[in-house]
Formats: sequence, C-alpha cells, structure tokens
Amino acid sequence: MTEKLVIIGNGMAPGRMLEHLLEQAPDRYVVTIFNAEPRVNYDRIMLSPVLSGEKAFEEIIIHGDGWYIANGITLYKGHKIVAIDRTAKTVTSDHGVTEPYDKLVIATGSVPFIIPVPGHDLPGVLTYRDLDDVQAMLLAAQSRAKAVVIGGGLLGLEAAAGLNSQGMDVTVLHVTPTLMERQLDPAAGHLLQRAVEQRGIKVITKANTQAITGKGKVEQVELADGTIIPATLVVMAVGIRPNAALAKQAGIAVSRGIVVDGGMRSNDPNIYALGECAEVNGQVYGLVAPLYEMARVAASQLAGNEAAAFVHMD
Repeated sequence: MTEKLVIIGNGMAPGRMLEHLLEQAPDRYVVTIFNAEPRVNYDRIMLSPVLSGEKAFEEIIIHGDGWYIANGITLYKGHKIVAIDRTAKTVTSDHGVTEPYDKLVIATGSVPFIIPVPGHDLPGVLTYRDLDDVQAMLLAAQSRAKAVVIGGGLLGLEAAAGLNSQGMDVTVLHVTPTLMERQLDPAAGHLLQRAVEQRGIKVITKANTQAITGKGKVEQVELADGTIIPATLVVMAVGIRPNAALAKQAGIAVSRGIVVDGGMRSNDPNIYALGECAEVNGQVYGLVAPLYEMARVAASQLAGNEAAAFVHMD
C-alpha cells in the first residue's frame, strides 16, 4: 500500500534524499514537499557566482518544475510549516494547507546567527543564506555604495568578493586576529588577508562591532574602539544555528539540533530529520558531504533498509 511521505524543506539534502528514494522505492510513497522559499530546489553553494554576476539563478537549479511533475511530487512553494500534529500525523502551513503523513522528514536547514547589537534590525542589514538574500544584495549593489561584511569566514569572504565584483566599496570586519581561523593557521590567515586586500577589499581584524546606526536605514557601523565605518549595506555572516524550533514546538527531542539516531530517525519513529537541522550522534554538520550521507541513509531507511546507518565524517 502506498504511504504518504511529507518533507518539510527543499534544500540540497532532501533533494538528494529524494533522488536516492526514487531509485530504491519509486512507488512506495506519494510525496509532498513544503518549501518556505517560493521556488524550486537549487544549489546553495553556487549562490556566490550568482552574487558576483558569473551565473544566473536558472543555472544553479537542481530540480526544475518538470522534475517534480515527472516524478508525481507535489511541491508547495512559499509555504512555511507552522505546526506538526504528531497525534493526528498532519502538518499545517502558514497558508492554511494541512497535509497528512505516514512518514515525515524535517529538513528545515539552519538560520543565520544575528549579532544582537543595537541597529541589527535596521533596513539594509542582511544575512547571506538564500536567493532572497542575494537578490537584496544585488539590489543594494546598484548604488555602488559602501558595504560592510561582518564575519571573515568563508561565507563572509564570498559575500565580500561578490559585492566587490558588483562595484561596491567593501570592508570586512573580523573579530579574531586572522581570517578563517578555524580552517587556517595564523600564517595562512595573513596570506589570505593580503590576497583579499589585493582585490580592493578592506579588512579589519580584531574588530568588535558595537552598533549599527542610521536614521531609518543603515548609515554606519561603530566598533568598540570607536572606529566609524560608513555603510549603506551590512551583511552579517557570523555563523549558523540548526533550525529546530518547529520540531521542538512539536515535542520532538532537540539539543543543538533535532536529535536523530544513526538511521536519521527522531524520538518519534515516524519522523526523520536530515541536513543542517539534524544532530546525529551528538554532532551537527554544515558541509555538503555529510549532509549527502544523511540523505543516502534516510532514503535507505524509508525504502525499508533498517540497517542503513550514518557514519561520522570530519
């Protein structure tokens, strides 16, 4: 008998899971996806070339509308799930759509960390996580004005490079003495800073953001040492957190992320989680390789292979 599979989220991890599931058990489920973003599945890693102008959004689509139609999958675009009823086994979207499930996969991803400084909610303060963010940055870049990127990790540097390519005057603020300190030793961090600066991007390390100020919109960033940096756009790229609020609201076990076992199953046997929202064996992951491994395992489990298990990846 065909079961109902509902997926919350339509990022790279659930997309890959569906590819595996359709190979292993193409007729086992009627699949419904709710995507909070108003679009199809795309390669989030390739947002940087979209920001820099090297690629168009259409070039980074993974599964277009035709793929969902061909595979009999219902995709609700721009529908954020606001409630999971585990007793009734239904989910409900912010548009009032209620869908029953036999199996539920939560793939809500992550949310950007926002530094809670005064002015963090001013117009012109953005994060860098999805296409909406990129489109907002491209709109801001049309003024060819000044951008400040808070965060000198990989994501922040990609945002800085993209905005620089769009003609903006860009300053990167990083709180530690060297860039990408989690991945690079100090010597390599200094070399990276030199390379970034050679592209015309200013870098200020040991920069502690005190406030973002302006009358009705961003006008400047103030540092703890009194430095004032003019800005018409501020991009926060200071890390991510698992987006587990919906699961927690539904009474599903949550620690840092949604707690799952090696088979990607939560404490509710009918609910799975994968991707950046999941915590498997005490670990949360943000890189593509482990997320795709989660996708493989979840697909195998849903196809009936209960021996499939996630193996920790560094």
